[in-house]
Amino acid sequence: MNKKIAIFPGSFDPITKGHENILLRALPLFDEVIISIGINHSKQSYFTLEQRKKWVSEVFANVPKVRVETYTGLTIDFCKKMNAGFILRGLRTSADFEFEKAIAQNNKVMAPEIETVFILPVSELSAINSTIVRDIIRNGGNAKPFVPESINLNI
Repeated sequence: MNKKIAIFPGSFDPITKGHENILLRALPLFDEVIISIGINHSKQSYFTLEQRKKWVSEVFANVPKVRVETYTGLTIDFCKKMNAGFILRGLRTSADFEFEKAIAQNNKVMAPEIETVFILPVSELSAINSTIVRDIIRNGGNAKPFVPESINLNI
């Protein structure tokens, strides 16, 4: 039997409670989930790659089916490299759906064997995103309610 491996790609800049919730709810569907922190050289990250990887690893330290990797290039190529048959994505809004649908359809053309799986966040977490959390942090606000409990934002 082939292992059901999913890639959960993102910048995780920083990881939020929404990311955590999507992943934990998706775990029963897969044998392994690889949280894949994408390195986008054309995008300036707020937190270093090392910090983001450390936080994500800490959040899921006690979840054996989860591992954390970094990658550059196309997510679909990283899936092939990791023998992953699935891409896991969260959908908060209809705008997210339209954007993610276009990516999923193009990925399907490039790699018909890889499926994209969408999971909706629980309603109380649907307004959380990394951009808003970064803005709160940048302006000295308390972002603690929006990130997993193990994250120490005092860096």
